[in-house]
Amino acid sequence: MSVTNRKKTQAPPGDREITLFRLYVADETPNSTRAVANLQSIGKVYLQDRYTLEVVDILQEPLRALTEGVLVTPTLVRLSPLPVRTIVGDLSELTAVLLALGLAGGAE
Repeated sequence: MSVTNRKKTQAPPGDREITLFRLYVADETPNSTRAVANLQSIGKVYLQDRYTLEVVDILQEPLRALTEGVLVTPTLVRLSPLPVRTIVGDLSELTAVLLALGLAGGAE
């Protein structure tokens, strides 16, 4: 996957706090691709594009993944706002993901 350590900023200037995500993937596997797409959709709808996403391909940076305690992919880490939250999976269960991230109590 050509997104290793790529930072994608979707954060226009404004008053609201920007959410910082780090998503660990394994190349272009179906689950990794779905996780990226699902997170981008969540960011657009629920964060109004006020987020920064760093995608880390663990096949290209395996020591970083191990150092940061990532053993499976895809793994999403919300670094800010605090508290740090971690979710494993392709982020397809929208209500569960929103609840885990503390966003608006889930999908309508």
